[in-house]
Amino acid sequence: MKSLDEIRRQLSVGEFEFSRHAFRRAVERNISDKEIMHAGQTAEVIEDYPDDKYSPSGLLLGFTLQGRPLHVQVSYADAELVKVITLYEPDENEWIEYSQRR
Repeated sequence: MKSLDEIRRQLSVGEFEFSRHAFRRAVERNISDKEIMHAGQTAEVIEDYPDDKYSPSGLLLGFTLQGRPLHVQVSYADAELVKVITLYEPDENEWIEYSQRR
């Protein structure tokens, strides 16, 4: 499994790929690769999903250069690229400081 440091490094330099679902969500939600790269630099794990469908994964919280919060769910699988499973801007009404569910 990849470490958080390795995931951060790969996200920050663009070494990631989208699941089909994540690609659709990025387009729908107008989330650019550059935003993901910047948010990935200091992203923190806010939830772990050890029993996820295909491989263990985690939900990361990071912020873009403009301060936009992003949740990026990534696979922890040892693969050449980090797989982004889904991504979105968290709703303030559903999250406390974007990191804890209400």
